[in-house]
Amino acid sequence: MIDIFSRCEMLWGSDFQRSLQSKHVIIIGLGGVGAYALDALARSGVGRFTIIDFDQVSSSNINRQLLALNSTVGQSKAILAKKRVLDINPSAEITVIERFYTDEMAKELFNAPCDFVVDAIDTMRSKISLLEYLYNAKIPAISSFGAANRINPEMLKIVDLSLVFEQKCAKKCVFTKNILYQLKKRGITSGIPVVISDEMPQKIEKKLEKNNINGMEFNKIIPASSPFVPPVAGYLMASYIIRSFLDEK
Repeated sequence: MIDIFSRCEMLWGSDFQRSLQSKHVIIIGLGGVGAYALDALARSGVGRFTIIDFDQVSSSNINRQLLALNSTVGQSKAILAKKRVLDINPSAEITVIERFYTDEMAKELFNAPCDFVVDAIDTMRSKISLLEYLYNAKIPAISSFGAANRINPEMLKIVDLSLVFEQKCAKKCVFTKNILYQLKKRGITSGIPVVISDEMPQKIEKKLEKNNINGMEFNKIIPASSPFVPPVAGYLMASYIIRSFLDEK
């Protein structure tokens, strides 16, 4: 274990490295953003994870998702993520939940203490519900907005939710605009760190995909995604969490 994290320990010291073993991070969504956040946190030495994703790898994921390969198409993202983390750090403790996040999951999921939550959900209703719960429960979290339909990772940044309302690019992104509207209706206008891009989203031909989750059928707009923007968003989230832990010292 000394060799695995020795380069990290050189940066932040042995005491902090040991403290990361007891940190518990919940990651909801293991696609283009969430899996990269998980990977970086595991490589940093975080020792406990709860990972949530209902989905299986599809061939359309291969262009951007860490877990997506031709050899993994059809396999559970959550199970693949667990195997990958244990291959990085065999001592990690990982709880896998292969379910779609809903309101009903919140009390069960957050009943045990956690140190941070990564919101990498790409379904609007679930994202709003999760952020509302975390905000009211005062659970530390970071959320990803606006990685789709963009090509320049250099324009990503982390800001407080309050600043997102002023972003021109947020007003041009239907997904982000609707989330902001719903959060504001609930009285949530600040206090959540968000990964957002200053890049205007590309205009793409609208395509719909039929989804059936937990017996609910709905159409979901298929966004365009590059191989570089979602991973960088995930890495920014992981960096923010580690730096937040450092600030607790």
